[in-house]
Amino acid sequence: MDYKLLTIAGGSTLLYLVLSTLMAILPGIELSAVPPGPGVKDFTLFEQQGRDVFVKEGCAYCHTQQVRPLEIDKIFGRPSAPGDFAYSTPELAGSERTGPDLTNIGERQSSEVWQYMHLYNPRSVTPQSVMPSFPWLFKVVDKAPQDVKPVPVPKAYAPPHGVVVPGPDAQALVAFLLALKQAPLPNSAPAVAVAAASAAKPAQAATITPAADKTPLAFDAANGLKLFAANCAACHGAQGAGVPGVFPPLAGNPVVNAADPTEHITVVLNGLHGKAIDGTTYAAEMPTFAAHLSDAEIADIIGHERTSWGNHAPTITAKDVAAVRAKK
Repeated sequence: MDYKLLTIAGGSTLLYLVLSTLMAILPGIELSAVPPGPGVKDFTLFEQQGRDVFVKEGCAYCHTQQVRPLEIDKIFGRPSAPGDFAYSTPELAGSERTGPDLTNIGERQSSEVWQYMHLYNPRSVTPQSVMPSFPWLFKVVDKAPQDVKPVPVPKAYAPPHGVVVPGPDAQALVAFLLALKQAPLPNSAPAVAVAAASAAKPAQAATITPAADKTPLAFDAANGLKLFAANCAACHGAQGAGVPGVFPPLAGNPVVNAADPTEHITVVLNGLHGKAIDGTTYAAEMPTFAAHLSDAEIADIIGHERTSWGNHAPTITAKDVAAVRAKK
């Protein structure tokens, strides 16, 4: 027997066990014993089934569920806390950030329609996406059952015949994704006020002179572009073109270009569903942004929308958003 080889193998195995215990097992046990934070809810049985699909399909290989206390992670939500993971055992925090963090995706992208389209073919809503498609989670049928809404896949990505309907795994997975919502931390600034301090930095502000009234109004153009990309572009497109019949265009949109911004602000704050726009009723529901975007952030997004893609409308300030928010 080669005792030297046995010693090396035994030493390596022991080192592996020690490192695994110190770096994975003990921290996992400690984290699992942390009580849930205020407002943190357990998953329903159906959402837990979706979590199992999330694991089975390897989604955690590319998507994290941990928001770091870094500037680049602010678009994903507040920094994660131990109590956030009380009902997520084993944790799916992940380490690879090939795709966006999903910690708060249920708030950031609460459209069930968008989630189904994205799973069936990510390019149907995000042309530049490198995420693989998951068509095996869906069925192509001649006619959707009465109690199931077909997925409004754009013609370029739709099957040649029939309609696409979500299968049981797709339904469970989307239920899980929509359940991923951060609870506010106690004694912390409300979500609507998180970015108020950084919203009016003179060095970053850009002054736009709208064609409608020639009155210069300042908004943070760089921040507006960043926030639009993180919260709005997935549905409305980076160029504001939308998806025909599913998500309305913002380029040339009468509400976006209206001299009175009240309706525009109201829609961004409270969301919209079932209203015809230029004679078209869109399938997807627009989520609300009142809970997790500050007045200043919403003003920056609206400023971006009102001065991009050929739009020329008066921009607004955080005070304008606050006034509309107060009327709710």
